[in-house]
Amino acid sequence: MRFTGKTWRYGDNVDTDVIIPARYLNTANMQELAAHAMEDIDPTFAGKVQQGDIIVAGKNFGCGSSREHAPGALKAAGVACVVAESFARIFYRNAINIGLPLIELGVGSIAINAGDNLAVDLDAGVAENLATGEKFVVPPLPGFIQEIAEAGGLVSYTRRQLASRNEGGRSL
Repeated sequence: MRFTGKTWRYGDNVDTDVIIPARYLNTANMQELAAHAMEDIDPTFAGKVQQGDIIVAGKNFGCGSSREHAPGALKAAGVACVVAESFARIFYRNAINIGLPLIELGVGSIAINAGDNLAVDLDAGVAENLATGEKFVVPPLPGFIQEIAEAGGLVSYTRRQLASRNEGGRSL
């Protein structure tokens, strides 16, 4: 998996209430939610984010409640992946489930500024800040997690697995 995009920079402890405020959770429509993504911390985000952009953050990104709407809203807004020093575990799992790749870069994420263009190659295990030329080693996603992300999420991955088993003549 490869991504190149403009970065949006946020700090530590960005919680799910900031990613998608609770007042909008009366819908499950991800496009509607995307229109409000990050608005309490960055009112310009939803109107300016482009397909393929990358969020870069500090420690504990996605902390707070376990709502799966948060990574879904980011993905629907066009975010290709999120790079952070660390992630809240429930956000990490929810992002995997919907096919939003997350990269724990540790303190290396500090060297990436808002507006920098970042190229991420998960297969090669490298990210490059195209603004500075600085390269970072990207810890690989475990194989099955990368397969889930490539499939677009756990539901799509499971459908593919079931279809391939069914094609092999096995009954479900």
